Amino acid sequence: MAFFYVSSFLGLQTLGKYHLFWPAPRFQQLFAIIFRLHNREHSAVPVDPNTTHMLSTKTRSERRDGEKREGMARGDTSSPHPFSLFSAGAAKRRSKNQEEPFMISKRNGIQPPEKPLSVEEWEELREEFKAVSKFEYVMLEQMIKYNSSIDVAKSLLSMVATRKGDISYNLLVKYLALCIKQEQLAEVFDVFDIIKLRFKTLEPGAYSLLIKGLSGSDRWREALLLLEEIKKVMTPSKANYGDCIKGALNNQEINLAYELYHEMLAKELIPNLDTLQAFFDTGKCVKDDQLKSELLGILLYLRENQIYPGETLMQSIKLWFESIPGEKWKGYITTITNSYSGKCPVCNQHLETIHLNEEEYNILKAKIIKDVIQGTDVFRKTTPQELEEFRNFVENHPPYDIVIDGLNVAKVSNRRSESQTLLDVVSHLAQKNLRLLVLGRKHMLTGSPNWKRPIVAATQKKADFFFAENVSEDDPFLLYATLHSGNHCKFLTRDLLRDHKACLPDNLTRHLFFKWQRGHQMVLSHYWPGKRIKFQPIPTYDTVVQTTGDTWHIPYDEQLVERYSYEVPTKWLCLQRKSPPTC
Repeated sequence: MAFFYVSSFLGLQTLGKYHLFWPAPRFQQLFAIIFRLHNREHSAVPVDPNTTHMLSTKTRSERRDGEKREGMARGDTSSPHPFSLFSAGAAKRRSKNQEEPFMISKRNGIQPPEKPLSVEEWEELREEFKAVSKFEYVMLEQMIKYNSSIDVAKSLLSMVATRKGDISYNLLVKYLALCIKQEQLAEVFDVFDIIKLRFKTLEPGAYSLLIKGLSGSDRWREALLLLEEIKKVMTPSKANYGDCIKGALNNQEINLAYELYHEMLAKELIPNLDTLQAFFDTGKCVKDDQLKSELLGILLYLRENQIYPGETLMQSIKLWFESIPGEKWKGYITTITNSYSGKCPVCNQHLETIHLNEEEYNILKAKIIKDVIQGTDVFRKTTPQELEEFRNFVENHPPYDIVIDGLNVAKVSNRRSESQTLLDVVSHLAQKNLRLLVLGRKHMLTGSPNWKRPIVAATQKKADFFFAENVSEDDPFLLYATLHSGNHCKFLTRDLLRDHKACLPDNLTRHLFFKWQRGHQMVLSHYWPGKRIKFQPIPTYDTVVQTTGDTWHIPYDEQLVERYSYEVPTKWLCLQRKSPPTC
């Protein structure tokens, strides 16, 4: 391994006011690169710390001249909401640019200098914070946080090289992260070349940084090679795939981009929204039937997986439709809530009903019982004997109207004991003459402070109870009892039931499960002890991407608006084709 030898016996190179000593000739190529890393004169590009950027695709020589001015901004990087529940409701507006409070500690007390320091000045600062372990690592982390000048970071590395005779792998990676954040492509290339020479293998974080840095450059194909290296030991992340896809799209390698997209779907990775946006941005004004088919396939993927686009992706979808050559699409933004009874106020089109027909319900019921309830996964937290006991229990009772996840409901508030909370909710529902089944655990019968025996006994007078073992999983019991009771039966829990999607064998069954869940799951949205109990209303329409051929309706999340997990968006994009496409 090559080292920075800092010794008066090895020959001095002067880098401005920083002094480094270079090693034997066999490492000259490597250290010529490192010399440039320390000696390059250009400054850091100011970057908004709240924004993620994608590097441009100019040539390296062009970028060295124009790095300070140019760059291609990344799009929406918010995460999808593939399993969100299910009722349209009021959302909370976030505070714009809300920051976490600055914690007073030795680590956070270190703020990077505004200008480069000499080795002596860095040593003085290091002595001042001698109680902080790994001072240089902490300082580089703070430089990333505060988006410090690259030159300040270089001066820190000079101090490290002078004191230790080497710049460690971890420090190079942190420096790389700062270079990528500021779109300093020349620096990214140099660090990449250094790392390739010094280290045979990298850890995933470094691979991810290099893929991100290279994918937006004229060396984007090298990011694909790094992706292949990751595949040898693990599944690449969705961000790794997303960066490579954007690199391919930026260079008009559309078929390659779709190969990567379908590869990540095959690995059950959910693409980031900005990755999907890149496809729609690339397709604007392009007349290509295969590309059009792929983009419509992305919309169907959003539908099948209950993914809601963000506002930025929605705008890209709208612009793509309106730009399709030979077609006359027009997009409108609207709001749809329960008060509209599932009818779009723009085009008067009725949205799909949330209710399954009898055939769909029977298909889903058979699949759930076979693949989720009778599948091998269910026995990880329960036993075949306990599940059989529960099935006999359900079959020997009349159908229920509501099945309640007792522990989940009991923990909705910390203002009362869990037993009292459950009694309040069950009493509220029992007033409506509904047949209720509460699923509990055996520890609820022990008479603890949270589960007082008289309160539990009072609750048992208002509903049937089944107490499972304390280590058992509630969901199989919840699903079985609800499905066995019939299509009218609802279930009450805040659990998103994510795990059971993975047990379902195909897209159709997963879609039916999502639809059934949205139409049958009750959520306790407000609980004021002794005053008010409120359930989130179940909509009559399905909140998914949907089409009739000449219309598309796409629910989306507004920017700066957040939803509870049990809510669905109220904002929709309505797309209408005004006339048949011309030949």
